[in-house]
Amino acid sequence: MAQTVIPVILTDKVAIVTGASRGLGAQIAMQMAAAGASVCVNYLHSKEAAEKVVADIEAEGGRAFTYQGDVTDLAQMQAMAAEVIERFACIDILINNALPSYQFNPSADYTSIETVKWAHFSQQIDGIVQGAVNTVQAVLPQMKAQQMGKIINISTNLVYNPVVTYYDYTTAKSALIGLTRNLAAELGQYGIRVNLLAGGLLKTTDASQLTTEEVFNYIATTTPLRQATSVSDFANSVLLMASDLSAAITGQSIAVDGGLTMP
Repeated sequence: MAQTVIPVILTDKVAIVTGASRGLGAQIAMQMAAAGASVCVNYLHSKEAAEKVVADIEAEGGRAFTYQGDVTDLAQMQAMAAEVIERFACIDILINNALPSYQFNPSADYTSIETVKWAHFSQQIDGIVQGAVNTVQAVLPQMKAQQMGKIINISTNLVYNPVVTYYDYTTAKSALIGLTRNLAAELGQYGIRVNLLAGGLLKTTDASQLTTEEVFNYIATTTPLRQATSVSDFANSVLLMASDLSAAITGQSIAVDGGLTMP
């Protein structure tokens, strides 16, 4: 298969990608750098993995640096934003991708309303929703000052079609839809666009690495495009929403799953 050519549509842009040491976040960071952006690779625990992401970006001629920071701590996110501004002078793009530790186990107790505990919900809400609120509050002064910005929240198509009832995870990801719409309504006057992209089972991330080829093939047969969405394809959708090509789009919740769900 021919290697996908990344369009250079983010020249001179500066981006923060949270939870970017592994999986989808790492792919987004690398493709944003390939598209011309300078990237802050945020991570919480996986220092070596984050450093490898930066090394890979720099090996291809891109610009990036790692920043260890907990998205649930506003002060840490404000410090991260200050570091990005000191290095690159602005913040154009924020990708809220960070996710609390989670196991997609269909037989776990958080998949039934009879056994799920509020502690399950609070962990996911704190990591996903509070994390996004903190990062937005951290970058907002700079984006308002420059009268421009792109904020992209990463969600899941389980919010449209809960084929497995992950109560805690899906509820927290659903809350991002409301947050996205409210942010878009308030911040549009400052030239800040806010959108949400919802992925399906991606081929392949840490979360889906144990998924069998038979499952991926089944997804492909039930999807209009007749193929499972790759991590690279999803990251390309992020590039589109981060670029000036999507200047007229804000407040939207878009499924990136080959048409498997049509909200």
